[in-house]
Amino acid sequence: MTTVPGLRHQSAAVAARDLRRERRRGEVAWVTIPFGAIAVLLIPLAIGIDAPTLRRIGPGLYWVVVLLFGVLVAVRRTATDQGDAAVGARLGIDPAAAFLGAAAATTVMILVFEMAVGFVAVMLYDLDLSRWPWMLVVVPGVAVGLGLLGTLAGAVSAGAASPNLVPFLVAPLALPLLIGATQALDAGLTEGGGILRWVLMVLLVDVVALVLGVVTARPLQETG
Repeated sequence: MTTVPGLRHQSAAVAARDLRRERRRGEVAWVTIPFGAIAVLLIPLAIGIDAPTLRRIGPGLYWVVVLLFGVLVAVRRTATDQGDAAVGARLGIDPAAAFLGAAAATTVMILVFEMAVGFVAVMLYDLDLSRWPWMLVVVPGVAVGLGLLGTLAGAVSAGAASPNLVPFLVAPLALPLLIGATQALDAGLTEGGGILRWVLMVLLVDVVALVLGVVTARPLQETG
């Protein structure tokens, strides 16, 4: 009797497949990360090399770059992986597992981007990371949120047969992530207080996106 793999094993298999595909293509490592770093480097040229100003607005600028390029990662995955849902359905993969696996792979890619570009931002903007432990929650939280929202938007756009919808769906939905992350980083680096509510905002977006993605995975697959 053949044993059907559980949700966790199916999700892990989908995530591993997507990460292997990314390793072969190198789109995030060789395209997205360099362009994100260039975006961070160009900002001082636009506003002038003023250390206090850069230190003050640096956190917000960093998260804007993360949001824009995180959407780019989601769009590239949607454009190249349109046939995965149909293949997964024929192989008997649970739609929820396919969603979780794809979201996990996207999250890893965005997290790598955040860390690489974050290193450039810290060095360039001379940010004080005295309250860095909070960033161990905020940075992965934003990556998870963007990964979930991007995967969910990709499933919706696949059902509408229009992958071009992905950025228009992700960007508005990710605004709470942008606000929460920016305010959390700003509070942690400058004010030293009031950071918890912003961290909770980021985590709330993650939970809502996770629930919506899992609940709507099968209906979206059937309409795709």
